[in-house]
Amino acid sequence: MKEFKNLLFENQDGLGILTMNRPAALNALNKETMDELCELLTAIKNDPSIKVVILTGAEKSFVAGADIKEMLPMTAAEGQAWGRLGQTVFNMIENLPQPVIAAINGFALGGGCELAMSCDIRIASEKAKFGQPEVTLGIIPGFCGTQRLPRLVGKGVAKELTYTGDMIDAQEALRIGLVNKVTTPEELLPTAKAMAGRIMQRGQFAVQMAKVSINTGMNTDMETGSVLEASLFGVTCATEDKKEGMTAFVEKRKPVFPGK
Repeated sequence: MKEFKNLLFENQDGLGILTMNRPAALNALNKETMDELCELLTAIKNDPSIKVVILTGAEKSFVAGADIKEMLPMTAAEGQAWGRLGQTVFNMIENLPQPVIAAINGFALGGGCELAMSCDIRIASEKAKFGQPEVTLGIIPGFCGTQRLPRLVGKGVAKELTYTGDMIDAQEALRIGLVNKVTTPEELLPTAKAMAGRIMQRGQFAVQMAKVSINTGMNTDMETGSVLEASLFGVTCATEDKKEGMTAFVEKRKPVFPGK
């Protein structure tokens, strides 16, 4: 896989480690980084050897937000285009076939919080900080923050965080349901890798279908989501993974899933 200026990527035996790598700018998102993310995510999507992805930031920040110097001269039309670009890239993360675990090592503010929310699971260091401070700059979140945040923490809490622009710590993020776990800084990546390892031991096609069912169901009504779930359940029943998983259960051994 090619090298990028603002991103690092490594495939560790099926576990993809994606690191935001603009530490001098606290990994702030600029146009160049977003274009690189789009290219890298396309490559990850099309690489069946990658089973799970961990997304983290270099040094002391996850992503401190979008690059304000680039945004300052934007017109209304340019701002709308920038928002749509961010939404497109973050939707690519949400819709990757592989589960994506955010290992949030520091600041996750503005676009950084929106980036974390596009991931399937969020694990935070005790030093992580979260917020949607856009109103302090005279703008609103533009990378689906007003859409994903209420879906994760509820409308009232989302409005409080968005209207005030307040920053919260990892423990508060855990309390409101914004993150799944909080660890020490030293245990952040090992914890994320351990969770990824457990996921990689499961039937990969089933994991992917579960992701499709949950993501789609969250954006539709219960009946439509239930019909989709039943359909995908039926699809998984016709796989070799299902045969191996159930045979291994009956034979009281660990399954070795073929991945199809």
